[in-house]
Amino acid sequence: MICNYYESKKCLSCQWIKKPYNEQINAKQAKLSQQLLPYQPQSILQPIRSAESAFRNKAKMAVLGTVEKPILGIMTNGEPIDLCDCPLYSTSMRFTLYKVRKLIKKLALVPYNIGKKKGELKFIILTQADDQFMLRFVLRSDKEHYKIANSIAYIQQNITQLAVVSVNIQPEHAAIVEGSLEFILTKQRRLAIRLNNVPLFMQKGSFFQTNTEVASLLYATARQWLSPLTISRIWDLFCGVGGFGLHCTNKDTELVGIEINPEAIECAKLSAKLMGYDKIRFASLDASQFAFEKSTLKADVILVNPPRRGLGKTLTNYLQHISPNYIVYSSCNLDSLTADLTYLTHYKILYVQLFDMFPHTDHMEVLVMLQLTT
Repeated sequence: MICNYYESKKCLSCQWIKKPYNEQINAKQAKLSQQLLPYQPQSILQPIRSAESAFRNKAKMAVLGTVEKPILGIMTNGEPIDLCDCPLYSTSMRFTLYKVRKLIKKLALVPYNIGKKKGELKFIILTQADDQFMLRFVLRSDKEHYKIANSIAYIQQNITQLAVVSVNIQPEHAAIVEGSLEFILTKQRRLAIRLNNVPLFMQKGSFFQTNTEVASLLYATARQWLSPLTISRIWDLFCGVGGFGLHCTNKDTELVGIEINPEAIECAKLSAKLMGYDKIRFASLDASQFAFEKSTLKADVILVNPPRRGLGKTLTNYLQHISPNYIVYSSCNLDSLTADLTYLTHYKILYVQLFDMFPHTDHMEVLVMLQLTT
C-alpha cells in the first residue's frame, strides 16, 4: 500500500507499510508458531487476512490548528498533520471527516492548544457501521457544549450519515482521549451493526474491534469451533458489547456475559432482546470478581477477550479451579496470551488462528481454543 503520509515522514504509525502484505502475514504467522510451539497446539490454522486499505471503522483525531483552519490528525515534530486522507479509512469515512472539519469551522469550535492550555475542542471520534456514523466531540469543558447542542439539526442535515452525535467532557490536561461525562444529542443513542446476522450496538465506552470485516470472521470462527459441542452454559468474560457470546449461544443455551463497562452491557442487553433468547444475562461487573463468586457453578465453555494485559495468574488459576470443558481465548497481545497459557496447565490447545486485525503493524489478534485434559 502506498501512503503519502508515511513517504513524507508525517505519520509513521504503520511501521510495516513498506513490507509487501504477504511478508507481513508470513512474519506474524512465524512469530505465532514459534511462540506457541512449547504449548504443542494440535492445529495452527492458516491466518485470516484483512483488506490492505480502507479497513478501519474508527478515527480518533486530535483537533489542531485554528478555528479558521482546523486540522484533524496528529502532531509530528511540532507540526500539525491533517490525516483526513489516511488510506486506512474508507472513502465514505474520509468524506465524512472533510465535512466534520468544515463543521468545526462553521460552528466556531476553538481547537485546544496544548502548549497554551487554551481552547475547547480536543478530539473528535468518528465510528462507522455500514453507511452510518457516530460522531463524538471531546471538549475541555461544558463551555461550547451549547454550540453543538443547538446546532444538532443543522449538523445532521449537512452530514446525513450521522446517526449518533454526542459531546464528551475531558477536563484533564493529559494524554487522555475522553472523559466520563457524555451528553448524547440525537434521538438515536447507539450505532447499530449486524455481523453474521447478529445485531450489535456501539456507544460511548463500548469496545468494538476496529476492523469490522476481520471481526466478523473472528466471531464466526469461534461459533464454528463450538458448534459441534453439546453446551448448556457459557460464560463470556470481558464480553464488551457481547460479540463472542451472542455468536456462540442459542435459545437452549444459558449465557452469562460480564463486562465492567455499563454502556457496553446496555448494548449487549439490547442485542439479546432483539435476538429473543430468554436464557441470556449480561451484567456490569469485574470479570475476576464474578468468576470468584460463581466458582461453585460449572460452565461448559468460558469465552475470554481480555485487555492487552491478559488474564493474569489469579484469574487463570480460578479458571482451572472452575474447570470448564473448553476455553476460547481471543487475545490482542501474544506475550500476555503465552504468559496466561503457562498457568493453564490442565488444558491443551486444540486450535490456534491468527486474525490480521491490524495490517501494516506487528500487532495481531489470536484466537485459541483450549480443552480440559485433567
